[in-house]
Amino acid sequence: MSGAASLNDFKLLNIKCKKYFDLYSKGAVFAKQPENDKLKERFGFYLFMLESLCDEKDLDRISDIITDTEYNAYLTGNRFNDQGIDAIYINDESKEILLFNFKFRESFKPGQMQSSNEAFVSTKLVNCILNGNSDGLEGKLKSLVDDAIERLNSNDVWKTSLYMLSNEAVPINNDETAIQQLKDFYDMEVISICLPQIKSMMSIRPKPISSELIIDNDALMSYSENTISTSKSYIVRLNAADIIRITCKNQELRNNYNCEKIEVLAKERIDYGVLFDNVRGFVQKSKYNEAIARSLKEDPSKFFMYNNGMTIVAKDIKAEPVNGNKKVRISISDFQVLNGGQTLRTLHNFNAQDDSHISEFLSKSEVLVRIFNASNSDAVNKIAEYTNSQNSISNVDLKSLSTLQIQLEQLLDEHDIIYSRKNGDTGMNDQKNYKYKISMELFGQILFAIQGNPEKSSNQKQHIFGKYYDDIFSERNFNISDAPEIIESYFDIKKSYDSVKESLQKIEQKVFYILYMRKVRSDLDNQACIDELERILELFEPSKKKITDARKMIQVRFKDFLNEQLGVC
Repeated sequence: MSGAASLNDFKLLNIKCKKYFDLYSKGAVFAKQPENDKLKERFGFYLFMLESLCDEKDLDRISDIITDTEYNAYLTGNRFNDQGIDAIYINDESKEILLFNFKFRESFKPGQMQSSNEAFVSTKLVNCILNGNSDGLEGKLKSLVDDAIERLNSNDVWKTSLYMLSNEAVPINNDETAIQQLKDFYDMEVISICLPQIKSMMSIRPKPISSELIIDNDALMSYSENTISTSKSYIVRLNAADIIRITCKNQELRNNYNCEKIEVLAKERIDYGVLFDNVRGFVQKSKYNEAIARSLKEDPSKFFMYNNGMTIVAKDIKAEPVNGNKKVRISISDFQVLNGGQTLRTLHNFNAQDDSHISEFLSKSEVLVRIFNASNSDAVNKIAEYTNSQNSISNVDLKSLSTLQIQLEQLLDEHDIIYSRKNGDTGMNDQKNYKYKISMELFGQILFAIQGNPEKSSNQKQHIFGKYYDDIFSERNFNISDAPEIIESYFDIKKSYDSVKESLQKIEQKVFYILYMRKVRSDLDNQACIDELERILELFEPSKKKITDARKMIQVRFKDFLNEQLGVC
C-alpha cells in the first residue's frame, strides 16, 4: 500500500486523465465528442492506466485494446456489449493475457472501497476465453478474444490476470474468500489497483529532495575522476533502515542522521520523488520483488551479498570528517535513485507490512549504494544508461536515457509536442497546451519507414532501438531539426485515414508507407499517396490465397512491387 489517498490525489488524477484524453483526441477522430469533462476524465483514465500497466506507450495502440461499450460508442459510433471487460492486452513476449475492469467514480469518498462484485461481472468473458468460444461477441471485443483464444490454444504456457482498477480510496482485500475462490477456480491472478497505488504512478516533477548520513570510515570509499578534482563521489555500505530514512517523505527524518529511535521509521513511506528519473516504470507485482522480500526476512545479514545495490546521483555532495576522523558526515542535495528502484520500493513495502520489520530485519541488512556527484546532466544520463544496462531492461528504456533522445524531447517540447520517453509522460510543462503526444518507439518506426524500410517498421520494431538504432538515429540518416515536421506529417496522414473510418491498426502500417512514399515521390501529396497505396494494395496478390493488407505490407515483395508501380528505382 502506498499510503492513504486524499481528495487532492483524486483531483490530481482527474487533471492527468483529462490531459490524456485531450492529447489523444487531438490525433484521433471521434464519431461523437464526449459532452462533459467527467466523461473525458473517465476515458483518459483508461488511457493513462493502460499505458502505465501495459508494455505500450502509444495512445493509438492503447485505444485499440479498449473494449468498453461507452468508449467505443463515442470513438466509432458502434455500440457493442463489453461483457464486463473494458480492455484486453496480449503480451506475446511475457506470454500474458491481461484483462481489465475499470470503475471510475465522479466524486471522492474517503472510505469508499472497490467492489468485489466487479470481478464476478468479468467472469462471463473469462469463461468465453477459457472455453475457446467467442460466439455472441461483437466488434473489437470479439477480435481480441479470438486472439486470446489462439494464444491459449498454442503450445506455449500463458498466464491470465484480471486487473480491477478504480479511482476509489480503498482496494479490494485480495485475500477475502470470494476473490480467493475466483483465483483458484480460474487459475487467474486478480490484482486490485486503486487511488493509493495510482498516485505513485503520477509523474509530477518533485521538489528537490535532500538527506544527510553518517558513515563509518570502513564502510565508505571515495572516488574522483582525477587527483585535482574537488568533486567526489562515494561507494558506501548503507544500512537498509538508513535507506528507508533518507528516501522517506519526512524531511525532518531525512536530515536526522543521528536517528536513535529506529522504530519511528516503521510508519514512514517512500517519497516517490526520488524515483522520478528512474528508467523503470511502475511495477505492480514482480518475482524479483518477492525474492528481495524473502531474502530480507530469511537472512537479513546476507542481504548485502544477494542484492545488486543502488545508484544515486546528486546535484551536490558535501562530506566532512567527524568524531575524530572516525566517521564521515555526508549531505546529498537534489538526489535521484537511478538504479535499484525495485530494491527501494521493496524495502519500503517490506517496512510497511509490519511495525517490527524495521528493527528485526531492515536494521540488520545492508545495501551497496553508489552516490555519484552528477551536476552535469549528460553524465547523469550516461550513468543511468550504463548502470541499468546490466539488468533485463528493454533497449527502448535504455536508449530513453541517451543524450540524443533527451535532446529530441527538449526540441519537440519547443514545438508543443510531447516526446514520451517513459510511461506517464504528459509533457515538460504542465501549463502548456500540447498538440500531440508521440512515443519514442513510434517515432523510431516512422524514421525507419522514411529511411526505406516501411515493410519492417511494424514486424521488426523490437530491433529499432537495438541493432538498427545507430543507423536510424545517425547524423547521416537523421537530421534532428526535421523531427517536428516529420511528426506533423504522421498525424496529418493518420487523420486522413481516420476520417474514412479505416481501422486504427491498419492505418498505422499504411501511414508508414505513405511517409515513405512522400520521401521517394515528393511530387505526390498525402491524398495522392493514399489513393496510390490503396490501388497498389488491391493489385498485389502474392498467392492464390487472399491475405489482408496488413500481411501484404510486411512483405519485401510488396515494397518492391510498390516501388515498381511508383517508378522508383
